[in-house]
Amino acid sequence: MSKVKYYYDPDTLSYRKIEPKKSKKYRNIAFFILGAALFGLLGLIFLLNTNLINTPKELSLQREVQNYELQFDILNRKMQQIEQVLANIEDRDNNIYRLYFEANPIPEEQRRAGFGGVNRYKSLEGFNNSEIIIDATKRLDIIQKQMVIQSKSLDEIAKLAEEKEKLLAAIPAIQPVNNEDKPRMVSGYGWRTDPFTKARKMHWGMDFAAPRGTPIYASGDGKVTRADNRSSGYGKHIRLNHGFGYRSLYAHLSKYNVTVGQKVKRGDLIGFMGNTGRSKGPHLHYEVWKDGKRINPINFYYGSLTAEEFENMLRIANQENESLD
Repeated sequence: MSKVKYYYDPDTLSYRKIEPKKSKKYRNIAFFILGAALFGLLGLIFLLNTNLINTPKELSLQREVQNYELQFDILNRKMQQIEQVLANIEDRDNNIYRLYFEANPIPEEQRRAGFGGVNRYKSLEGFNNSEIIIDATKRLDIIQKQMVIQSKSLDEIAKLAEEKEKLLAAIPAIQPVNNEDKPRMVSGYGWRTDPFTKARKMHWGMDFAAPRGTPIYASGDGKVTRADNRSSGYGKHIRLNHGFGYRSLYAHLSKYNVTVGQKVKRGDLIGFMGNTGRSKGPHLHYEVWKDGKRINPINFYYGSLTAEEFENMLRIANQENESLD
């Protein structure tokens, strides 16, 4: 209820009611409305710039941002796990696999090198979280590069392993005669007495004596390059090319069990012992070649002899006796 104002009229000696002018009344109403509008506008501006009141769209955007932050945190942890796994694989790659196959380790700076030149992250600049986004993108790029380098390294290791397997199979690593056939190692590699001239000369292989027809076996994987008697002194003989610079020769045979060009595996039957060529009795003359030079075959018998058998063979091989060819 509005207050009623009075004034004292000295002429009538009484109080009279003050009647406000209509123009003033309308002016007061206008001022009130304008003040209310300004107050409302200022209040609205204040509320829109605070978190006291959010529109449905703003609430939706806030939830979306919170979800992105959660997803980024999960991505960050996954990248950390991937980096740890990659570091473990790289360590084994350098210090076990590449070391075993005699390959040079991949330098750390090569595995984790960045990307120079043009700024590839320029499109990610200018946002509220640009630094975080660029850092995560860089980490992903480096992880991807590490994975590519590691994949190529494992391809190289697989190839080296395959070559290593072929090399191990190719090395003439077993005795060319079976101990069950009771062969007798009668002369080793080195200076020996010639059975015909009695002169001292170099004996380039090992002689195994056994009855005629005793089986002869390939000492390593290879390919038959010769199976004939057209080489002075060797009589009927077989030559195998094992690859990797290795060759082996089997001389004084009675007959062949292979033909030229045939591929054989270690332990395959290739011929039979005989007394052909320059020979003083049935025996096998066995030679091993490496890179064009004849070497001592006794160094390659780790695949078929026990320690005691090898020690006994070594003792006999070192005796400077008379050879059989």
